[in-house]
Amino acid sequence: MKIIKTISEITQFLQQVRQQSIGFVPTMGALHAGHLSLIQMSKTKTDITICSIFINPIQFNKKEDLDNYPRTLDADIQKLEKENCDVLFLPNVSEMYPTNKLNTYNFGAIATVMEGAFRPGHFDGVANVIQRFFEIIKPTYAFFGEKDFQQLAVVKELTKQLNLSVKIVGCPIYREPGGLAMSSRNERLSPIERTQASIIYRTLQKIKNEYSTYTTQQAKENFNSAMRQAGFVPEYIEFADVNTLQPIENWNETSNCFAFVAVNVGNVRLIDNLSIF
Repeated sequence: MKIIKTISEITQFLQQVRQQSIGFVPTMGALHAGHLSLIQMSKTKTDITICSIFINPIQFNKKEDLDNYPRTLDADIQKLEKENCDVLFLPNVSEMYPTNKLNTYNFGAIATVMEGAFRPGHFDGVANVIQRFFEIIKPTYAFFGEKDFQQLAVVKELTKQLNLSVKIVGCPIYREPGGLAMSSRNERLSPIERTQASIIYRTLQKIKNEYSTYTTQQAKENFNSAMRQAGFVPEYIEFADVNTLQPIENWNETSNCFAFVAVNVGNVRLIDNLSIF
């Protein structure tokens, strides 16, 4: 695996392989099986797979969250080498943002609810870094996990607004044995918290199996109650149409409903989603 740290070097490399299809997997490191599934998907669909590791400072709302984000570069490199990733792109902040000029975007209603409401500016930070990566790498395909479902929708809208030719591929959530959605942030949970946090998925599954016996409001109250009983702090639960991401008040408002949640487990904020029907 080739490790490249500068834009000039990766540009030079890409000039040599541009006639081949290029798959791109952007990450912030602390890689887990979910990330590696994106690498595997890229390997099946493209000739060259590039993974980036860049902890993007402008998408964090809290400095302590940025400071505490897990950094496991040596282990990440070993995992990528095992998956036969072709290139690891490791830029620093000054490479990615040589000036202080950042773009602002209007993604419409998909970016104003849920994560957009609770993390103001977050999606502008995501869009800036993804646009920058797409401009540098010009990938044929880019692969994103569906745990960050709303982010995936924003990236698709970004490519549409910029009229980019890259094809965005969403890949299924990978879960730990108890059902907890795999996330780099799980590294910050204590072993007990990590086990207990599986209640997030179990409660969503219970809602999926029984939703027709409750109103949406009752289902939300049941979820929040289960989280508090576990000692967690629920931030939000929304039931939304999967295409518009707009919250619904009644089950009959959509034929394709997902639940989206954010829960604070100790000092760690976790998100998840599940198709309800």
